[in-house]
Amino acid sequence: MKKYLAELVGTMVLVLMGCGVAVSLGCSPDNAASVVGTSLAFGLSVVAMAYTIGGISGCHINPAITLGVWLSKRMSGKEAAMYMLFQVIGAFIGSAILWVLTSNVAGLEGTGANAAQAGVSTCAALLAEIFFTFVFVLVVLGTTDSEKGAGNLAGLAIGLTLVLVHLVCIRYTGTSVNPARSIAPAVFNGGAALSQLWIFIVGPFAGAALAAGVWKVLTCNK
Repeated sequence: MKKYLAELVGTMVLVLMGCGVAVSLGCSPDNAASVVGTSLAFGLSVVAMAYTIGGISGCHINPAITLGVWLSKRMSGKEAAMYMLFQVIGAFIGSAILWVLTSNVAGLEGTGANAAQAGVSTCAALLAEIFFTFVFVLVVLGTTDSEKGAGNLAGLAIGLTLVLVHLVCIRYTGTSVNPARSIAPAVFNGGAALSQLWIFIVGPFAGAALAAGVWKVLTCNK
């Protein structure tokens, strides 16, 4: 049970800090400083949680990562399902806290929900989520590999990769690569965020599955 609670806490922190910074800075592709700030917030949240709960649960805090790990046969299906459930619960707690805060501060609104950005088609948004989740999950699988991984540096490598992914992908979707991070804010925001939510579930899961397949090929003679 402790590892599930760790995933809950870790995902709560990721959503509260990452989406919280996005809302506070008014993250927009037209504002480079807000893009950099939001990217760092998500990446640093992962680094912080990796070295806090990594020894308890592995610090997935992302259903896409959990799917990739399960497809790589590093955990059971039941365990993966429980991880995802508690990740989503944690995301809802983080979003609820952020919603309460923004509802009581003039000039702030929303919970940092994802949506296709101006001029970005549904197809482009979906492809962006697939491609960038693929890169992110591939790094996770590689750096945490028991034989070829990065050991204690894995958390740092993963967090920095998430920063990089956000720097590129914010222009297209606001960057999800994490279904839990998108589900909870979308429910609180409603509107376009909720109608487009499927993109941020299907895309990351497809990207994670692709990453697991590629990693299997790369390590087939291990």
